[in-house]
Amino acid sequence: MTHIIDITTRVSLVLLLATVLAGCNFFERLANVGSEPPLTEIVNPVAEKGYQPVSMPMPRPQPVIQQANSLWRPGSKAFFKDQRASQVGDIVTVLVEIDDDASLNNSTDTSRVSNEEAGFTGFFGLESQLTKVLPEGTTSDGLIDLGSDSSVSGSGTVDRKETINMEIAAIVTQILPNGNLVIIGRQEVRVNFESRDLSVTGVVRPEDITSANTIQSAKIAEARIAYGGRGHLTDVQQGRYGQQLFDIIFPW
Repeated sequence: MTHIIDITTRVSLVLLLATVLAGCNFFERLANVGSEPPLTEIVNPVAEKGYQPVSMPMPRPQPVIQQANSLWRPGSKAFFKDQRASQVGDIVTVLVEIDDDASLNNSTDTSRVSNEEAGFTGFFGLESQLTKVLPEGTTSDGLIDLGSDSSVSGSGTVDRKETINMEIAAIVTQILPNGNLVIIGRQEVRVNFESRDLSVTGVVRPEDITSANTIQSAKIAEARIAYGGRGHLTDVQQGRYGQQLFDIIFPW
């Protein structure tokens, strides 16, 4: 009877854990049955929960050289005004261009054979008494005979190709002491019942921003680029909560 109670308790705990894990998304998905996935509200990125200003090592500040009677401003690419993003709240267009193609093929094959023999041909004249201690048929010439044979064979192949070409507008949220800009950009596109989300954040140099107010994603330091989706198709492609819980608890 006690054994049955223990099994019932364990099953109840597993079901409770699965319910807690699924509860965060269960009611939201249930409320959106038959409707499009809702888009998130436009909010101030700095005011979002979990936002932290970027802190990085800064070089020594350089004095600004003032040029008297000059119509040209230092760092300006336009005669009258620089149109590039330079202040908090300015918008810059990020050109996300990712074209990764990696192919690795490793193969390992090792083999080793060893054999060791040892004997005592003259063991203080007591070699004739060995048969009284050791099994019958043992001789002093071959008391120890060790041998080993080991081999390792392994192979691995990695073939990955990723291509993303998109544009996204980002907002300057912070200016670091050395003049670098912290940018954050998010984009949501909903087609029928599927929403595609793209987010970009990182640190850029004002010099890398082109005269068209664009910057390539490869020139973003500490870049965090995320591209995914939400909706019915994404839910179908993901494993169910029970299956994910089963994979975590039972790794065999």
